[in-house]
Amino acid sequence: MTENHLPAAIQNFIEATNRGDSDAFVAAFTEDAYLNDWGREFHGHQGVRAWNRTDNIGVRSHFELVSAEPGTTPGSYTVTLTVTGDGFNGTGPMNFELRGGRIASLRIS
Repeated sequence: MTENHLPAAIQNFIEATNRGDSDAFVAAFTEDAYLNDWGREFHGHQGVRAWNRTDNIGVRSHFELVSAEPGTTPGSYTVTLTVTGDGFNGTGPMNFELRGGRIASLRIS
């Protein structure tokens, strides 16, 4: 799966991060979104916004797509990104579950 074939919500997640657009980043998620970053849990738009501030745009993260594959259930994807910035730097998978054209769940491990 190439960047041009990513679901819009995941593409928006990447592009909003790279532009530093926190409002667009949060808008990529459902109102009741669940985000799990190595066991740290965040819920809803408020939780996503908090994570974004401390672990993503707030530390000037930049994403480069390495690969994207459909998951084992409808609407699920495993996306491998290389992350650079003033926080985590490295390459690893992110597991997305989409619902209604937005991100309902994101697990980073």
